[in-house]
Amino acid sequence: MTHALRQGADEPLGAGQSRPMTGNEAIARGVWEAGARVAAAYPGTPSTEILESLAAYPAADIHAQWSTNEKTAMDVAIGASFAGTRAFTAMKHVGMNVAADALMSFSYIGVNGGLVVAVCDDPGIHSSQNEQDSRIYARFAHVPVLEPSDGQEALEFTRTAFDLSEEYDCPVFVRSTTRLSHTRSAVTLGARQTPAARVFEDNPRKNVMIPAHARMRHGHVLAREARLREALSDSPLNRVEPGDARVGIITSGIPYTYVKECLPDVSVLKLGVTWPLPDRLIREFCAGVERVIVVEELEPLIEDALKAMGIACEGKAFFPREGEFSPEIVHDGLAKAGLMPARVHAAPFEFAPMVRPPVLCAGCPHVACFMALGAIDARVAGDIGCYTLAVVEPLKSMDTCVSMGSSIANAVGMAKAGTETRPIVATIGDSTFLHSGIPPLIDAIYNDADITVFILDNHITAMTGGQDHPGTGRTLRGDPAPRVDFFALVKALGVRWVQKVDSYDTASMQRQLREAVAHKGVSVVISDRPCVLDPVRIKGPAMAVDQDSCIACQACMNLGCPAITWAEGWHEGRHKVQIDPEACIGCSLCAQLCASHSIKPADIAEQV
Repeated sequence: MTHALRQGADEPLGAGQSRPMTGNEAIARGVWEAGARVAAAYPGTPSTEILESLAAYPAADIHAQWSTNEKTAMDVAIGASFAGTRAFTAMKHVGMNVAADALMSFSYIGVNGGLVVAVCDDPGIHSSQNEQDSRIYARFAHVPVLEPSDGQEALEFTRTAFDLSEEYDCPVFVRSTTRLSHTRSAVTLGARQTPAARVFEDNPRKNVMIPAHARMRHGHVLAREARLREALSDSPLNRVEPGDARVGIITSGIPYTYVKECLPDVSVLKLGVTWPLPDRLIREFCAGVERVIVVEELEPLIEDALKAMGIACEGKAFFPREGEFSPEIVHDGLAKAGLMPARVHAAPFEFAPMVRPPVLCAGCPHVACFMALGAIDARVAGDIGCYTLAVVEPLKSMDTCVSMGSSIANAVGMAKAGTETRPIVATIGDSTFLHSGIPPLIDAIYNDADITVFILDNHITAMTGGQDHPGTGRTLRGDPAPRVDFFALVKALGVRWVQKVDSYDTASMQRQLREAVAHKGVSVVISDRPCVLDPVRIKGPAMAVDQDSCIACQACMNLGCPAITWAEGWHEGRHKVQIDPEACIGCSLCAQLCASHSIKPADIAEQV
């Protein structure tokens, strides 16, 4: 989106022009156009690019930062709202689980400067540990949720959300999904607003949620929701598209586009606000059609609400409650409802797809860590990150994975249960440790748990594309920042046995792990190597296999390295291997495993 930031003075930052934008870029543009001054987030697919895009706007306009976790980001935005500026935070759906504590109280408090929360759900579980419908959080917190269906709406709804926030004294959700967040469409840009400056509102009864104040504010929250429900019936965010009155479809977000593709002439109520629902508008629409069908991804929030209103409708009888919708899925659902003919399925192609299991990158420093864990036969409580791939072959060295920061506390629970005879190890990445790993490590120390914590420090938030964090020494905008010293931090917490090890030194790695698990109490091993891809691709001299001396032991294949493949021919009933020089980054892990010393740097192998 940076191309929209390089316009002439007569068209500042592309105002009035049309640009291809992803939904995430359009949301960021809406935040900037609304005049927000502070934005904070923790990276999480599919929401990551919103803050990355905001960081491309002038720092004089908006402060954009990575926070250590989603609750911290929410609290930063809340603080900015208290101070009287428009503020913004973004997160993926599971991030809302982390931020929900602050959200629930802030819904009672209300805003000073407008506060908008972009929550990006992941129907289909493309890059998450579960499916959640964040509209339910909005209903739970009694806050409105706007649901755009394309990039233009993503910009406009975000901009409007700030106005709604200030008008109704509440935070406002903008809900996206993976498909909207990452799909690009033409978006017409607007100019930046300059809202009137506000100052801190000195009102403890509103701002301080002690029980006496909260009891008073709860009634205010319910009354606010009722006002919103009535006002939204006349809002242009929701619209009726008249058509064939034999059936009326109520839908929102991306599914709206699929409905229009499948049945362009049907009567449609497109809900741009999916909570609170505009009861009067819905009743008027349903009274004008013979049959009502609700098309919504994930939970039947709209369908259940209509039934509670006494309106006969259908929805999940035809459409799945799980997974991401597509035009084909919507077509099939409408066909089940008898509204269109079933799709004609062509004869399937007869071909064998290439098996391509997910693997860690060539030279990934996490590989040696999990090979070492396999060597000591540890019970491994894993965490969220690239290294979760250690659960599959060939590493197969992870036993559990629940949520961000769960690994250490899970390991404590295993140790205290007293049923495990194997060494108990928690693995956690550097960004995840800062996100939510420090409190459970303190818990482990405080309760004298006999566990080893393996901090996999690859100097970046790798899984979401290489974002910075407090352990990288850089801010979101790339400015220098203080860098967390993991070794000193762990020692300061009270861990007596701490060692740092080079992730590429397999012998030292295994020795340190054996010593760590032999220590009674909490021990910590910090593996230290940067990610091979982010922020730049690291590549040294490639390795090569001497086919004459290779004995086809295949030990190097246990790395799961995508640069190592089978060579032509057989040796005593087994394949030899070869190394792709373009994919190899020269980490030497394979050479350290090679018992026949057949793997060497390519230039040396050629001389031999």
